[in-house]
Amino acid sequence: MFLLKNVRYKKILDIADLLIEDQKITCITGESGSGKSTLLRLLNKLISSDSGDIYFNGEQPSSIPSVSLRRKVLMLPQTPVIFPGSVRDNLLIGLLFTGQKPVDDPLMVSILDWLHLHVDLDSDCEPLSGGEKQRLSIARMILIDPDVFLLDEPTSALDENTEQNVIDQVAQYAKEKGKTLIIVTHSKQLTQRIADIVVEIKSGKIISREVLRP
Repeated sequence: MFLLKNVRYKKILDIADLLIEDQKITCITGESGSGKSTLLRLLNKLISSDSGDIYFNGEQPSSIPSVSLRRKVLMLPQTPVIFPGSVRDNLLIGLLFTGQKPVDDPLMVSILDWLHLHVDLDSDCEPLSGGEKQRLSIARMILIDPDVFLLDEPTSALDENTEQNVIDQVAQYAKEKGKTLIIVTHSKQLTQRIADIVVEIKSGKIISREVLRP
């Protein structure tokens, strides 16, 4: 899936060798400021490395048009991106950006219900809580249906019970649909619960890669 060789970015990342496997759940752990979020942005082509090689399914992301890559590799940042307008608008805009056809209301409602987000499609997004906006962003990702989900601290805006339910459901979805899930997290409980592989970063370098579930 992803292979990184001698990848450097400013003074933040220095990765000699890293393999991220297809259809696995990989948790990226490490202290704040260690380069975890920067790694996700490199994989999504939001930034470019200063040196080294990154391969996605054998191709270098630099050779893939950004829109095409982000249709396949989609990132959910720590602070969810919510656009002015209704819940429906926010769900459909992701499909518009990736050149996909709109979906009908029942499908959108079913995904929201599945994520325990019980809101009307016509309701305004502004009053939603941080956790609700996070779940709405996850619903938008699921509608786009990428091959790779990049989640940057996805539980930061969720309470403990909601965190377990939502992330467990996303992990289940990834397994059932054959998706690759890469999560930056500080939660050891989350890592032990869902990760197939745990990669630890310290001061921009990979210090361990542990396989929990082959």
